[in-house]
Amino acid sequence: MEYRILTGSDSRVRELFLKLPKLLYSKEHITQDADTERMLIRNEHILSKYISFIPFVAIKSEDESVVARCALTYYPEDEVAYFGFFDSYDEVGAVRELMDTVSACARADGHSKLLGPVDASFWIKYRLKTNLFDRPPYTGEPYNKEYYFRLLTECGFKAIEHYTSSIYPVVESGYSNSKFQEHFKEFMDAGYEIKSPKKCDYQQTMERVYELLIDLYSDFPTFKYILKADFMNIFASYKYILDFSMVKMAYFKGEIVGFFISVPNYQNLPYRLNTFNLIRMLGIKHRPKEYVMLYLGVDREHTGLGKALSQAITMELQSKKVPSIGALARDGKITQNYASDLIQDRYEYVLVSKEI
Repeated sequence: MEYRILTGSDSRVRELFLKLPKLLYSKEHITQDADTERMLIRNEHILSKYISFIPFVAIKSEDESVVARCALTYYPEDEVAYFGFFDSYDEVGAVRELMDTVSACARADGHSKLLGPVDASFWIKYRLKTNLFDRPPYTGEPYNKEYYFRLLTECGFKAIEHYTSSIYPVVESGYSNSKFQEHFKEFMDAGYEIKSPKKCDYQQTMERVYELLIDLYSDFPTFKYILKADFMNIFASYKYILDFSMVKMAYFKGEIVGFFISVPNYQNLPYRLNTFNLIRMLGIKHRPKEYVMLYLGVDREHTGLGKALSQAITMELQSKKVPSIGALARDGKITQNYASDLIQDRYEYVLVSKEI
């Protein structure tokens, strides 16, 4: 089989790039945000000012049907080139041709390494899923076909980072975690306050979350700084999808010093917005069947507060009597093994890299 690689931002490449996920995934499993992809290709996204974005598609020579795709992202003064929006049929020849072309382009532009999948930015989506493909994607999950990791390793990529999402059952009313409870009492006795923010305070709350995130996540391998205004733009929709009872802020002397942010599991509905799905999401928001625990962060001067926040969330989960997913913890981070006695199973994800 012979393949051709097309690149650029013209209408044909854009059409094929946007089309492929719809061919590969069912409506229950597709997590494509076509509007975001379209804006990135046109250099019109809120993050476009930070990056150079180059889309590629592989097509069959015989009928010009699209077989694979990915995009290169460059950041100024970064020798690493990031590849993302990777999708393909199970055709290693097409992927090899595609990634060889992408590598040559990145090398010619002065880069020495490819790292991914990173869909343009840490702030959009990154990581490659490697197991539990029998389950539908949960909200925020980097979802892909089960053979992607094999295709990339056959093209010379190696896993360099590993992440897990922990699957938790319903937390029974009699359950207790002594470490969580001890830290909760310790911090409450020391004058801390843990509570859910009000929807009307979303702006100022998230501005403080931004300040903490910028510090706490700065050592992540794909992290890049963005302005507060751009962060607020990207996360503006969270105001409408959050169940604020499952968002906890820790205050000390009137200042937010920690946060725990969860969302109801809408599965892939946020990527398939229409009137019907918005109604479905509203129903899920009021009666969730599962929560996804997305972000936990604590000011570096308040060590141990994460366990106190986790106790506050545990108490909410006990009252709601629904299971949860502790999402996307990096290996080596203490949060990866929180409430390890309850973990039923783990989703796994990787970042892969290749010297070019």
